[in-house]
Amino acid sequence: MSERHVHDVRGEEAGSRLDKLLGELDFMVSRSAAQKLIETGYVLVGGQVASKHHITRAGERIEVFVPPSVVSDLEPEHIPLDIRYEDDDLIVLSKPPDLVVHPSRGHYTGTLVHALLAHSVDLGTLQGEDRPGIVHRLDKDTSGLMMVAKNDVAQAALSDALRLRTIERRYATLVHGYIAPDSGLVDAPLGRNPRDRMRMGVVEAPTSKQAVTTFRVLERYMAGRYDDGYTLVECKLYTGRTHQIRVHMEYIKHPVVGDPLYGRNHPKADLGLDRQFLHACRLSLVHPTSGETLDFLDPLPEDLARHLRNLEPESMGRTAVGEELWPIIMPPA
Repeated sequence: MSERHVHDVRGEEAGSRLDKLLGELDFMVSRSAAQKLIETGYVLVGGQVASKHHITRAGERIEVFVPPSVVSDLEPEHIPLDIRYEDDDLIVLSKPPDLVVHPSRGHYTGTLVHALLAHSVDLGTLQGEDRPGIVHRLDKDTSGLMMVAKNDVAQAALSDALRLRTIERRYATLVHGYIAPDSGLVDAPLGRNPRDRMRMGVVEAPTSKQAVTTFRVLERYMAGRYDDGYTLVECKLYTGRTHQIRVHMEYIKHPVVGDPLYGRNHPKADLGLDRQFLHACRLSLVHPTSGETLDFLDPLPEDLARHLRNLEPESMGRTAVGEELWPIIMPPA
């Protein structure tokens, strides 16, 4: 089944050639791929097949139908996987940073999908043949727990559970600034940033999607010479939008430390991190076949744990929740 994407041309995009505009959208891997889709009739403008030379106008609706690629086009690659659980239906693994989940523009090899193909011949196909087994994603430089479906029945069940919000996903993240309340909720719709296609943002638009994140403070750290202090929080996702935690924390003026896209990019304030301090530390789900409740915990990887230990002299004390979760999120020194 083809994957359908819809894009309404904005004012600043008007005047672009159709193939150039499509090639810059996040779901398109390249301009040449866009040209091929246009030439084979998979792109409609205003409901009509268009030429790649078409000059776009503000308000035009572009529909793109991306046919599934062929699995055989993806070569298995023997990339080590940190698997925490596996049976005939499900894999739960801990994704390291710097690993892209599935092929996309600029990342045609070396992805988690390539590693999964080398690990198992049984993977769900419902997300398209270029995303075997994938149920949800983590950003390239976000580490932590992910689930993978080994057949279509499990993939459908897990996808439904995500949609119905019965799967619990919690993340440990260090953010800039002092968060005064011990807990909070961010309910703000997310959409593509109209001024920067690489960024998401809190956008009130018809194409925006509901996004809900809650957080609990674990520990606060005093401000130093080059920063305004830090707060360690646990975030819980109720929806799974692109960059959701990173955008929501920036929205409440507490961007994730080390975030190159939404953070402050100050080498001192970012503690020398070369990636965002964001780790999927807990995953709880009902097994799609047995009905058993499965609960997985994943402590911080050493790169994040080391920076947190370095902040200990500046600690203002842990909250009750922080004391409870500290043994879970922190690996032994």
